[in-house]
Amino acid sequence: MSPLSSSEPCLPVTNQSCQKPLLQRGASGIEVIEIQKLLINWSLYEGAVDGYFGECLEQAVRAFQKRVFLPSSGVVDARTWRSLYTGAPIEMPLLQRGSAGEAVVLLQKALQAVGQTAIVVDGSFEQQTDKAVRHFQRQQGLVVDGVVASCTWLALSKASPVAKNPQH
Repeated sequence: MSPLSSSEPCLPVTNQSCQKPLLQRGASGIEVIEIQKLLINWSLYEGAVDGYFGECLEQAVRAFQKRVFLPSSGVVDARTWRSLYTGAPIEMPLLQRGSAGEAVVLLQKALQAVGQTAIVVDGSFEQQTDKAVRHFQRQQGLVVDGVVASCTWLALSKASPVAKNPQH
């Protein structure tokens, strides 16, 4: 199997106009059943498929959001719906040496979570972050180019340790 290049589209293209309702704890109905089934599919929910958005489902939504680099609110908004359908991060920026800001902080924290503990979380994509990215890409069988594009974001989301939600 050949390594995936950072320019190959690893993440599915999603419909930007998601017409699903905003759902949170206390909601009920067919859309909640859909969320429950999607989270079962992504191995994050083992509770009842009963159409009720309770604490157990909220915890599973938070775990999923963390996995795909979304704010862990427990609320299923349009971005969470789109990620639930793909099981992957969406709308992630391309990062490389010289990048800076909150997206780099997110990357550095994800790299720490997968074992790159020597990395400093400072929001600056410099030599140390580049080295950690290349090491991760090599471990995952990706093209080792130091560029964090869709393939690397996807691999990070799959490699990040997320505790499975207990059965309720």
